[in-house]
Amino acid sequence: MLFGAHVSIAGGIENAPLNAAKIGCEVFQFFSRSPRGGNPTYTEKSIKLFHENFKKSEIKECYIHTPYYINLASANNRIRYGSISAIRDELEIATKLGVKYVMTHLGSAKDFGEEKSIELVAEALDKILNGYIGTTELLIENSAGSGNIIGGKFEEISDIIKKMKNKSVGICFDTCHAFASGYDLRTASGLVETLKYFDRAIGLDRLRMFHFNDSKTDLGTNKDRHEDIGEGLISIEPFKQLVRHPGFENLNAIIETPGEKLSYKETLILLKSLRI
Repeated sequence: MLFGAHVSIAGGIENAPLNAAKIGCEVFQFFSRSPRGGNPTYTEKSIKLFHENFKKSEIKECYIHTPYYINLASANNRIRYGSISAIRDELEIATKLGVKYVMTHLGSAKDFGEEKSIELVAEALDKILNGYIGTTELLIENSAGSGNIIGGKFEEISDIIKKMKNKSVGICFDTCHAFASGYDLRTASGLVETLKYFDRAIGLDRLRMFHFNDSKTDLGTNKDRHEDIGEGLISIEPFKQLVRHPGFENLNAIIETPGEKLSYKETLILLKSLRI
């Protein structure tokens, strides 16, 4: 398992590999545009420089996270179709950059309720993938389940995939989000049961990578509050078990921690030590 962090693209996407290398990333994640909205921040020149800097960095893989405004089940067509267009754009630019995965949240069920929203999300994902021939794979990230956010329960993600015509999507598993959604990762037995549950609902064969985040809030609170690794209510032990899990040797992990008690550089050193 390789480790990295979500890094800044300040000054241009070409700076992401350099920023990642400075803190000891083996892999990294970034936004291709402002997470709050706006157009992608790249040019043909910046794409070329990105490739050059990525090669210099000797980092193994990189990933793009879609913007926060994504809502594939919105009653507002501007938001819904804008979200569909944005995710497809991310896949296309990711392919140009050589990015392995694009991960996304799905949106909220507040406008239509859970059942209809799941149908709308499945339909939207099919639209996104229709005619797509790029090399980057789309990943669904599990959510913390706050409010009416879709994807907090494994069954919701499973239902969406079952309704899709094009089922070529993987999963990014966020530890804080899973814990907030009620999956107890704190003990060895709890982690095993969570993984078994995930396998029954979705299938471990769809698991592509992790977001490693501890949690500021307790089990089942549905609050998306990340904490530094080993400093929150999940604790360090389950991260050690995931790192050493024989089935996850080729799955990598990105941290999105606040950096209040441990810097990203310190956290990456900590995670690398768990491999021993």
